[in-house]
Amino acid sequence: MTDRPAHDEQNHKMQEEHDREAHDHDEHGGDESPTAEDLGPDQVSGDAPVASRWRGHAKLAGALIAVLVALLGFAIAVQVHSNSTSDSLSNARDDDLIRILDDQNSRAERLREQVAALQTTADQLQASGDRDGVAQQQAEQQAQDLAILLGTVPATGPGVRITITDPKHGLKAEDLLDVVEELRGAGAEAIQFGSVRIGTDSYFQDSSTSVVSVDGQPLSAPYEVLAIGDAQTLQTALEIPGGVAATARAAGGDAEVEQAATVDITATRTVANPRYAKPTGR
Repeated sequence: MTDRPAHDEQNHKMQEEHDREAHDHDEHGGDESPTAEDLGPDQVSGDAPVASRWRGHAKLAGALIAVLVALLGFAIAVQVHSNSTSDSLSNARDDDLIRILDDQNSRAERLREQVAALQTTADQLQASGDRDGVAQQQAEQQAQDLAILLGTVPATGPGVRITITDPKHGLKAEDLLDVVEELRGAGAEAIQFGSVRIGTDSYFQDSSTSVVSVDGQPLSAPYEVLAIGDAQTLQTALEIPGGVAATARAAGGDAEVEQAATVDITATRTVANPRYAKPTGR
């Protein structure tokens, strides 16, 4: 009988504790989700993969947003720069305008210097071309003059016509060579003796007959000689006392000299290449 009251008292205390916990639960709201502290170790570890996936999606979304913002900022900057270029000078300060003007002047000066340099080059090329053209003309003229003196081309000009008669065949090769030498000494530029063009290596040779050969070609009197040069000087050189005309008369013949405004020399000769002589210098 003595244990029954103790048992009832213990049940009464347990009932009071249960009522107090229920009261506390009602005050905090019965639908509130439990926190990590309220959950056990197994429950907390089970939700971890969900949270990790959510944090990965958040980082990816943030990166995409950053890229879009950067692209938008770049586009805005380009648009603002293009819109502000036209009125940048109007908004510039006086010092900036002066500096820009100096830069433009410097650039213009450099361009003028380049133009001047190109013009100088063009002038030099033009002058060089002119000099080359003049030099070529001079070379061609010298070649023509040399060809006339060598007898490789026909020639025409004022001069004399000479007719030498020798009815007694008293004139020798050396007498006829004196005619050529007198004409050369008087400045004759071209000489034709009979059908032979006289050159620097021309020679006269006697034969067993009354025929005289010039450069190996036989000629007979009367001899026709053509010479281009100053007609009066040439005639005077041939008619001096003791000269060609006097020699021809002494041999029983004569030498008649006729001045002419135009003397045409048609005979030409070839010039052999030198065997031993070579040009010096260049």
